[in-house]
Amino acid sequence: MKNFFFTFCIILIYGCTQVQQEKQSSTVETKIETVEKKKSFPKLEPNRYNVAFLIMDGTYNTEFTAPFDIFQHTQYRKNIKQMNVFTVANTDHHIITFEGLKIIPDYNYVKDSLPKIDILVVPSAEHHLDTDLDDKVMIDFIKQVDKTASFMTSHCDGAFVLAKAGVLDDVVSTTFPSDIDQMRSTFPNLDIRKEVLFVHDKKYITSAGGAKSFEAALYLCEYLYGAEIARSLAGGLVIDWNLENVPHLVVNK
Repeated sequence: MKNFFFTFCIILIYGCTQVQQEKQSSTVETKIETVEKKKSFPKLEPNRYNVAFLIMDGTYNTEFTAPFDIFQHTQYRKNIKQMNVFTVANTDHHIITFEGLKIIPDYNYVKDSLPKIDILVVPSAEHHLDTDLDDKVMIDFIKQVDKTASFMTSHCDGAFVLAKAGVLDDVVSTTFPSDIDQMRSTFPNLDIRKEVLFVHDKKYITSAGGAKSFEAALYLCEYLYGAEIARSLAGGLVIDWNLENVPHLVVNK
């Protein structure tokens, strides 16, 4: 009888413990869901350029971080119209860059209400030469932004995405050096130039990408703020900046 009573008590205690653990687990899951529902958006200061970076799985670090660094540092310069920088993607979950960096996007362009985008930056991504070009939602997003943006920029193979959206139809452009022939083959009606690191035509700036993404971003800053500010931004990142030494092409600005 004693053994039965002892066994019964053990079973009862175990059952209560399991119920308590399940309640705690349910509470944690509920809290996580609540946090996800209360998405926090970045604070965008007024009277600044809103600069959106279009990111996705496979984005290459340099084409993303180089212009991001340059533009973010405008916030430490006085007497200019500084830049708000933020990321946009087609998900609320983190994206994984080609090199393995995990980034949580600031905005989901599929469902969030986005601020007006003054400058769109399209870094290169792993599948910009193939499957990304079939992403109609993303391509339509670029077309929509193009209607009101002051500048549309790309680095490396990001130019393929802009070309697919049709925004490069009437301008001169460039891309990653070894992909120029493929871009010409994919978009035979476009005027795509070699032997330059970036091209500025109207409101479109396309660059070769890689480390030269810094230089295309610095060019835009020099265009907006003047050479002194551009040199200051470059110096803050230990970059020797002189536009005259950079092979580039300015067609219409």
